[in-house]
Amino acid sequence: MARITWRGSSTQSLFSRWRLQWSYMKHCWHSLTFNAHMNSSYATDVCMTPIFWIVDNYTHCLGPFFVVGVAALTTAVVSIAYWIGLPFWWAKSQLATIFLLLVGNWLLLNVIFHYVMAVITPAGYPPEGVSLVEAVSMCAKCISPKPPRTHHCSVCNRCILKMDHHCPWLNNCVGYGNHRYFFLYMLYTTVGCLFLILFGLEIGYKYLWLDHGDNWTELEPLEGQPVKFNLSGHIIPVTHPHEYDEFVLPPAIHNLPTPLLDTNAPSTGRRRALWFMAFTLVSVVLALGTLSFWHAKLITRGETSVEAHINQAEAKRLLQQQRVYINPYNFGGKKNWKLFLGLVRGRFSGQYYCPPGTRPMALALVFTLSMMLHSKTSGHSRNLTD
Repeated sequence: MARITWRGSSTQSLFSRWRLQWSYMKHCWHSLTFNAHMNSSYATDVCMTPIFWIVDNYTHCLGPFFVVGVAALTTAVVSIAYWIGLPFWWAKSQLATIFLLLVGNWLLLNVIFHYVMAVITPAGYPPEGVSLVEAVSMCAKCISPKPPRTHHCSVCNRCILKMDHHCPWLNNCVGYGNHRYFFLYMLYTTVGCLFLILFGLEIGYKYLWLDHGDNWTELEPLEGQPVKFNLSGHIIPVTHPHEYDEFVLPPAIHNLPTPLLDTNAPSTGRRRALWFMAFTLVSVVLALGTLSFWHAKLITRGETSVEAHINQAEAKRLLQQQRVYINPYNFGGKKNWKLFLGLVRGRFSGQYYCPPGTRPMALALVFTLSMMLHSKTSGHSRNLTD
């Protein structure tokens, strides 16, 4: 008698072979793509490379459109303020209107001046064709000496002295030559928007909150006696369906006082303009206000946006060695602001309340060299046990 035994691969053996094949494939892939520096940051940089390429190659093309956009937006906001705000305040108080005009135009003058200067003033570039004894390194892209605090801008494709960042809204780099104009533009714009919001609250409350316009719709059924309004605003009951139908009978004449028409009553266009202005002002205050606060912090610490990231990484590295990083360009909050605003050698702060402002007194080569000499005496780091 014969015995037949059926043999088949169990589920466990199939899963084991699948794991073996998967491990083999992973091993092959890792052997072909092995990199000792491979980590999450490196992988993120590789994935972001196409985006960086687009930014580096097309930001300078979009820059003029951003500048035109800033000019158009500023013009629209100022025009709405004169169109709606000026008649409102003039009817309310002529003396207050004159005061608001003086303060508002002073803010507007500073906004325009500092924005134009930030756009047209070069950020500052290392001298070419001369020997730079102040150079501390070589730029791998420019193949030229780099003075202290100099960084390469991939959009401008050149090195920038004391570079902070490349601003598309200026179509220019923010560096040693125009950093002051850039910061004062943000500051005056934020203050100007807060000024318009403060003195426009009453207008917005009256025309956007209390007045609902002509598009009001009754949702509940109407009840009561039908009436009509004459030119005086008085209510007249309708006793006959065609009593006041001008196509059948001429309208009745009433000898009643006629109220004055409100010439400042908001139309649909004015309401839309007020909504646009409110949205724009709040957005600018939130954006530029936050950016101004961030840059004020950096100026107080004596560093730029680029240096803030570098100093943070350096502080973490030295902390692992039980050492504390000291920024060699930090002279203390008060002196940092004086150096940033150029309040040295007899200059006074009043020049920044009314344009024209003054440019930096010398090249960043001499300015940063004096800081480096100071840093040699103070040191860049110290031990935690000191």
